[in-house]
Amino acid sequence: MARRGGRWTARAGAALLGLGLTIGLAGCLGVPDAPRPAARAVPEGEPSATVTAGNVIGAGTVKVALIVPLSGQGAAVGAALRNAAELAYDDFQKPNLQILVKDDRGTPEGAREATQAAFAEGAEMVLGPLFAANVQAAGGVARGAGKPVIAFSTDAAVAARGVYLISFLPQSEVDRIVDEASAGGRRSFAALIPETVYGNAVEAQFREAVARRGARLVGIERYPAGNPGPAVDRLRGVIAGAGAQADALFVPDTAEGLMAVAPALIKIGFSPARVRPLGLALWNDPRVLSQAAFQGGRFAAPDAAGFASFAQRYQTRFGTMPPRTASLGYDAVSLIAALVRQYGSQRFADATLTNPAGFSGLDGTFRFLPDGVSERTLAVYEIRNNAANLVSPAPKVLAPSGI
Repeated sequence: MARRGGRWTARAGAALLGLGLTIGLAGCLGVPDAPRPAARAVPEGEPSATVTAGNVIGAGTVKVALIVPLSGQGAAVGAALRNAAELAYDDFQKPNLQILVKDDRGTPEGAREATQAAFAEGAEMVLGPLFAANVQAAGGVARGAGKPVIAFSTDAAVAARGVYLISFLPQSEVDRIVDEASAGGRRSFAALIPETVYGNAVEAQFREAVARRGARLVGIERYPAGNPGPAVDRLRGVIAGAGAQADALFVPDTAEGLMAVAPALIKIGFSPARVRPLGLALWNDPRVLSQAAFQGGRFAAPDAAGFASFAQRYQTRFGTMPPRTASLGYDAVSLIAALVRQYGSQRFADATLTNPAGFSGLDGTFRFLPDGVSERTLAVYEIRNNAANLVSPAPKVLAPSGI
């Protein structure tokens, strides 16, 4: 998927709580900049001041639903998304918004029932669910009601017109790391790709990104999850030794998978100084950063600064560190609060949500495309001395169409 959409036109923001956090939104949307008291930790068992009757955040006239797993599979992540939503609501100084928090129990049927209940209570749109099958279930109900969904799934297959994914999609990461490597002079790419849903999702994007940059794909091998050895052996002549044809090796696997890939590469004499390893955001894991085979390697990921600030405030408020996904809940509510303030009756129209100028949140600038997927600006990190070092900050603006 080549980048599409229009050129960034305007982005404005204001400091929140004196914390240095900037939220910019297209069309000169800003956020309130009056200071607020520092957040305090909420003692266990004490309800938050932002919760009104039942599991509801806020008391505004505009109702939206937050549908996440609060029981069953994914309950811990769901609770963190709900907490992040509450934090965003408070940071926006209690906008004219009422968030109906619904438990989908981690199941499609639960998501369907939660969506129906939310619309019956007057919700104008849905934030969530988390899992792909649940997004499909909620999306079916929402389409029937003519209302949009902004979901947290990373499976681009569930995106559709009116069902937008605010999550970290690997497609944007593939584009970013291939573009950065090509701009740095890497022209011959090889790849080791796991035979997983994740691997399938990125292979076509990788091929397209290499071709778009006018580079060569000199070798590609697939391997069963956890068993990369035979595939690495087949690629030996392309990525190892003095006659290596590739100058970059793309390995889009999880940290667990990479623990098997790294020793297999060392075994064939792979040199990361000669053939640069390339990866995606899942590489940002201490287990990966410590591997000799990946020293000097680079990966694309959201800029860490925004999440670090958010995580500190989240811990102060809720007494625990949030999972990485929690920032999506914060950005989703921040976006909705700003749209409610700025756009009136058109706040959740497709044209508003797919404004090519995009929106800027904790994890950088992003925009929704008409087909429901999102694009993000991303940073590039290099692994040196067993640590991730920023080598290319996330751009402040999204690329124009066709780049």
